[in-house]
Amino acid sequence: MKLVFASDSFKGTLSSEQTIELLTKAAHEVFGPCETMGIPVADGGEGTTDAVILARKGKKVYKEVHGPLMEDVTAYYGQLSDSEVILEMAQASGLPLVPEDKRNPLNTTTYGTGELVKAALDEGFEDISIAIGGSATNDGGMGFASALGVKFLDINGNVLEGKGSELEKVAHIDMSGLDERAKKARFTVMCDVTNPLCGKDGATFTFGKQKGGTHEILERLEKGMCNYRDVIIKEFGINPDDIQGAGAAGGLGTALKIFLNAEMKSGIETVLDLIGFDKLIEGADMIVTGEGRTDWQSCFGKVMQGVGDRAKSHEIPVAALCGGLGKGYEGIFEHGINSIMTTVDGPMLLSEALDRAEELYYKGAVRMFRMINISL
Repeated sequence: MKLVFASDSFKGTLSSEQTIELLTKAAHEVFGPCETMGIPVADGGEGTTDAVILARKGKKVYKEVHGPLMEDVTAYYGQLSDSEVILEMAQASGLPLVPEDKRNPLNTTTYGTGELVKAALDEGFEDISIAIGGSATNDGGMGFASALGVKFLDINGNVLEGKGSELEKVAHIDMSGLDERAKKARFTVMCDVTNPLCGKDGATFTFGKQKGGTHEILERLEKGMCNYRDVIIKEFGINPDDIQGAGAAGGLGTALKIFLNAEMKSGIETVLDLIGFDKLIEGADMIVTGEGRTDWQSCFGKVMQGVGDRAKSHEIPVAALCGGLGKGYEGIFEHGINSIMTTVDGPMLLSEALDRAEELYYKGAVRMFRMINISL
């Protein structure tokens, strides 16, 4: 019997790698000697780079870059081959890098993410995958593009730094200095949101509040973002509001798509392609996946949906072990998931479940495998 373990992390408690270790231990306890394979996975959010590096046996390459407030931070990308790298923008421009009392999207920039890409280009990498979740920014990707040589000018020809407060000042975009290597490189963006750049569902009003934006700040940023959009329409003939995902990461999706012609793809689908998931699961008798909480959102670009759909196409049954269930969880059964068990084994507070995450997960895995063993 060949068992494949491919679970998402349980945010704040268990990593994807830890779930593999616990599932492997539980499987051997219940089934005795059996073939197991662990595949670290993520959906383009937190932990994506680490999961892909581990699955591909890549290595971390550390670089000194600038953070969201232009402070010095150490970030890394994952080298996967002689030509491929993967990185998370949150490493350089993520919300956790900004202290709560300093969170203000008028002041933050994606410049450091551009520096991380430039560092990869400096080493000769030409195939770059970028996960763009978890940003602290709302600069339209101006900072990112600035680090790669694009100049954003105000009405007087002054070069702007590339932060949220300067969106309202953009009058011209000078592409002449864009790094030639960036023009030739292939960029894949892991993005599961479809928000446009502007409007009520755009970058500012959808994500700005969680980045520290007050009502007044968001109103100013939206006016600036509309100005930025209008300049792009005028100079490139492309309306970012017509591009799905243009508003991702505070508009970084716009910069990647329009300035670098990046391909926008589902995070989980990109990860599964990068690690060669379909090849790895050949000959599997069953796959175990899971996540911290399964609800209606799980069917929209999350790990369980991605793993389930791939397994379904190979006619491999899938069992899920999850921390809890929420409204609409039943929808995941349409995506190749055959059954779901939860880790909690009685009424308890969320705080207790989190504190006991490892213990509960292992016990849940044993219960699940014992149930499966009945039919063998």
